[in-house]
Amino acid sequence: MKTARIIPLLLSLSIGQALADTPINLSHDATPSVHVSIGNVKGTVTVTAWDRDQVQVGGHLGEGAKPLTIEGSNSDLTIKVQAQGKSGWLNWNSDTSMGGTTLDVRVPKGASLDVDVVSAPISIDGIEGGKIKINAVSGKARVNARTPSAEIETVSGNIELAGHADRVSLQTVSGDILAPSVGNNAELQTVSGRIRVGGGPWQKLNLSTVSGDVQLSGGLAASGTLDVDSMSGDVQLQIPANTSAAIHANTFSGDLRSDFGTVKKAEHGPGSALQTTIGSGSGKIAIETFSGDLRIRQQD
Repeated sequence: MKTARIIPLLLSLSIGQALADTPINLSHDATPSVHVSIGNVKGTVTVTAWDRDQVQVGGHLGEGAKPLTIEGSNSDLTIKVQAQGKSGWLNWNSDTSMGGTTLDVRVPKGASLDVDVVSAPISIDGIEGGKIKINAVSGKARVNARTPSAEIETVSGNIELAGHADRVSLQTVSGDILAPSVGNNAELQTVSGRIRVGGGPWQKLNLSTVSGDVQLSGGLAASGTLDVDSMSGDVQLQIPANTSAAIHANTFSGDLRSDFGTVKKAEHGPGSALQTTIGSGSGKIAIETFSGDLRIRQQD
């Protein structure tokens, strides 16, 4: 009787291990501007653009995952890793019980991407022209692309955006944000992560942080606006000498220093404020911190 009970268990475990090592080799014809949705819970997601009108998927399937397929039409495709249903001794009935799946995806250069992951790091390289949207929990998101729009949200994963994006929305809780070339419209939010951002000229840039430090470098477009709000994080802003903007900056208890205008200390209690105009004052720069230090520097 004991042998009869053990044999099915061993067989199930062997089958699960075999599935964990299953290579993925799928392909589907696609339009040059295909929209591709990718979902994975654990493992990795790597997307690389190429000069073919085809989507190709390689990698290895994680233990407890259903056989992978590419679904949809040539203009709209979905690649989603899903858990198996209840089956015998293994009882795979939850995505969180799956092993890690490695997805190596190739897409046309003009493709738009919509990627959802939990603990899988994401790497995207070579997209030119398509929009990019990423939602992640703990996975790091690294994107190197030229795109009209990049929207990336993580909880604890870092965000690295290289290349160039005209319109950007980058949000994280404890992860860092690194984006050296942000285009004319950007929204950046973090709680405790650091922010390092450059680019411009910005028509509109909104940045908020609670305790994360901020380094911001770039200029404003004509009549552009730049708003920065920080609780305890330090803020350093570097702007070109030929910037045209009215600057309104204040801090409650942090130190405020500026290469433009004259900083005034509060008559009673802590706090400093700066109100000055550079150039014709066509744009607007507003910066407020509570206890974080603020530095406004002239960019070399």
